[in-house]
Amino acid sequence: MERRKFLRNTCPTITFAFFGLSFMQACSKSDDDSSSYSSNNSNVIPGNSSGTNAGSSSSTQTNSGIVSSGNNITVDLANSNFSSLSSPGDFINLTSVGVLLLKISSSEFRAFDNCCPHSGSRDDWSYSNQEFTCASHGNKFGIDGNNVVNCGSAATSGDLKTYSTSLVGDSLTITTS
Repeated sequence: MERRKFLRNTCPTITFAFFGLSFMQACSKSDDDSSSYSSNNSNVIPGNSSGTNAGSSSSTQTNSGIVSSGNNITVDLANSNFSSLSSPGDFINLTSVGVLLLKISSSEFRAFDNCCPHSGSRDDWSYSNQEFTCASHGNKFGIDGNNVVNCGSAATSGDLKTYSTSLVGDSLTITTS
């Protein structure tokens, strides 16, 4: 029996008792982007309240601290939505704009495509030992950019695509091209 069919047909109370909410969330489809962000400490920040499409070429601004215009994404790090980026190694998944944002030091951030090279999922990542791990299948991907693998290519190892960043004060600009 297929996992989704089993879970749909099984009493939710019993399923949650055996597997817990984290199992159900890990099995969600990659396009189930109900939140705009997730981070390594499981904080969920409200989504795009403006109702605009963050992927469009026109400028998109929300009260979330992100402005997206063409290939540039500007993040207001002073916005409370980014308070989880307090120490090196902290990261946040900006699912609304397709970026994993990693704090390297007090003055350096790195940005990566949040699309899993193996399965294409974007919504559940963890980070440790210089690698991001996708929760969909447990595959690990590096951050050095020497062996970049493409989104959804079925690769089980390699490096995530890196985007250039520029920090001026509390304003971080990410260029995705």
